[in-house]
Amino acid sequence: MKEYCWATLGCGEIARQLAENMKKRGKALYGVGNRTYENAVKFAQTYGVEKVYHNVHDIFHDDKVDIIYISTPHNTHITYLIEALKSGKHVLCEKSVTLNSAELAEAADLAGKNNLVLAEAMTIYHMPLYKKLQEVVKSGQLGPLRFVQMNFGSYKDYDMENRFFNRNLAGGALLDIGVYALSFARWFMTEAPDQILSQVKLAPSGVDEQAGILLMNSQQEMATISLSLHAKQPKRGTVAFDKGYIEIYEYPRADKAVITYTEDNRQEVIEAGNTDDALLYEILDMEKAVSGEADEMHLEYTTDVMNMMTRIRSDWNMKYPEEG
Repeated sequence: MKEYCWATLGCGEIARQLAENMKKRGKALYGVGNRTYENAVKFAQTYGVEKVYHNVHDIFHDDKVDIIYISTPHNTHITYLIEALKSGKHVLCEKSVTLNSAELAEAADLAGKNNLVLAEAMTIYHMPLYKKLQEVVKSGQLGPLRFVQMNFGSYKDYDMENRFFNRNLAGGALLDIGVYALSFARWFMTEAPDQILSQVKLAPSGVDEQAGILLMNSQQEMATISLSLHAKQPKRGTVAFDKGYIEIYEYPRADKAVITYTEDNRQEVIEAGNTDDALLYEILDMEKAVSGEADEMHLEYTTDVMNMMTRIRSDWNMKYPEEG
């Protein structure tokens, strides 16, 4: 496979993890761009990055760059996505990939026209555990899917100016943590839900602080999702089938699941991959997609999840400033 040249736009925690996982392959990120140049310089010195861009937009016009990882705030994604794709760069973008379905459709259309890979950095789609569980599900040994139950709650300081609650930074539980829960549900459901109900508690800033979501598709597979930014919950997923159920904790980067077969209560432990290598799996799958070897980036699932989130926020009548 060709050696691909990566650059990161943003140098926060995710970019640090990206750089560290690149090193596991004996490689280094080529370039880094950031709103604050001094932070980009420090990042480059720490991780041996060759190129630091004085202007973040220069990253899109560097002929050496093949793939750009975008990890800036949600509301900046679409602007950077369009510029990157127009410049012929493949893009792996932090979740939530855009604010809404219209933005994603615009970016996906541009990627298609330019024969480029556009993908959301959703760990669930790349962890070996989930690929192994798909094999188990498709074998039929658990029977048809009936129900998915998801929890994701974190306790964030009640500060309306931080990125979690700030409306001007596209804050809120749905785009920040709900995208994981919905992606988990979509991974196991045989088709996208067409019935969606929800309730929301808004923070004083006007973004969603807490939410409950009910989903069902035409196959009558159902899911319930519980989200909170101000109440800790276990990151737990349960997937129930006719003949057994799967339990997963710390599900965004899970490497272990337990299957209980309901006929005799026999349990089977499934282990695959390593939580610490989550971004490495994303890197490897992205490069396979760019090379044409295999496309496991699942933009179709990203699209389904974005459609759900857009519909849910429409039901809440909740918009971000960029959406008018």
